[in-house]
This record gives sequence, C-alpha cells and structure tokens, in this order.
Amino acid sequence: MSQKYSLDRETYRAVKKMDRAQMEQMLANVYVSGKNDAQSACIDFDELRTAISQIKGIGESRLNEIMDVIQSFMENTEN
Repeated sequence: MSQKYSLDRETYRAVKKMDRAQMEQMLANVYVSGKNDAQSACIDFDELRTAISQIKGIGESRLNEIMDVIQSFMENTEN
C-alpha cells in the first residue's frame, strides 16, 4: 500500500447520503483503484531472470531452479 486512504469529513457525509447504487459505484471505483495499484507492483519475470543470470556462479540449471522457486511462491501468494 503506497499511501493510506483517509476518510475526511466531507467524504463521510457524502457516503452517508448515498443510495445503494451510488454506494456500489463508489465501492467498485475503490476496488478498481486498488487492483490497478496492485498490478503496477507486478514483477517482470524476464527482467528478474536476466538480473539473476548476471550473478557470478549462477548457471542455467541453477537459474531454472531459482526461477521455479520464485514462481511457486508467487502462485501461492495469489491463492
């Protein structure tokens, strides 16, 4: 989370006056905003693989093992 969302008094009053459709739209906007923030923090595996391969002593087989471990951790995090 890059910044904490703050609910100011004006927004609080606006939320209290919302009907169901307005509240659903506002919550959808908050969800999409959070989803976009999460996607912007994604890892580029090709760049990661290239960077790891530059480390002295890391061969192709060891690199594949490292990438497999990273991939398994990322899959577990998504679930």
